[in-house]
Amino acid sequence: MASVKHPPVRKWYDAARNTPSAVLLFVQLAGIVIYPFLGDEGLGRAAVGVFGLLVLGLAVAAVRMTPALTWVALTLGIPVVALTLIEGVMPDNEGVVLISAVFHAAFYFYTAYALIKYMFEDDHASRDELWATGSTFTVVAWGFAYVFVAVQIVWPGSFVAAVDADEARTWVELLFLSVTTLSSTGLSDIVPVTPHGRSFVMLEQIAGMLYLALVVSRMVALTTLRIASRHAAEREAARKGEPPPIDDQQEHPLK
Repeated sequence: MASVKHPPVRKWYDAARNTPSAVLLFVQLAGIVIYPFLGDEGLGRAAVGVFGLLVLGLAVAAVRMTPALTWVALTLGIPVVALTLIEGVMPDNEGVVLISAVFHAAFYFYTAYALIKYMFEDDHASRDELWATGSTFTVVAWGFAYVFVAVQIVWPGSFVAAVDADEARTWVELLFLSVTTLSSTGLSDIVPVTPHGRSFVMLEQIAGMLYLALVVSRMVALTTLRIASRHAAEREAARKGEPPPIDDQQEHPLK
């Protein structure tokens, strides 16, 4: 009987459905490229808000695939959606921006918690869990970027830069600071100069170190163990003249 060939769109849909963490990662990476083109005025801010809603939707979808509580993500996500829309209408209202930043940070940190819990649920490194390693990193970076937004509202002048040092830092600048801090590259020309700003930057530095030491190292070890076990099983099957065993993690990426 001839096998049924699915159209490319269906294959892409199935791949996205089976690996929501990969979709979340690629959308956030696309956001890093897109944000500078949108600008910080009027329509640009609105476009950033719309893109943020897309990321939020994908984050909720990723949480639904994890052992975490979807209702918690929705409880945080619904106010975030409303605040994003309000912020688009009143971008210069510091009260709205502050509350929005706090809810955004809480939502992204809970999403990161859910993804880490997902990766630690068992002793298998599935395909989606490997993608979750990257998407969790970007989610944490987004969360701290919103923390920095809140910090510079509560404590003005917390972050300065080589250009326009007296101005409040933009969203892209704070995201840049967050990514360079979390990745420990130290390439940022944006510097925390107040005690509160420095304390939150130090917290992100510690979080980045612990993420590499605890999460990334565990996924690398599980992946290495999986490959070694598969090769051993293939050699044993070849010795017995049997067909090679099926990789369950390959067939069921969300196992």
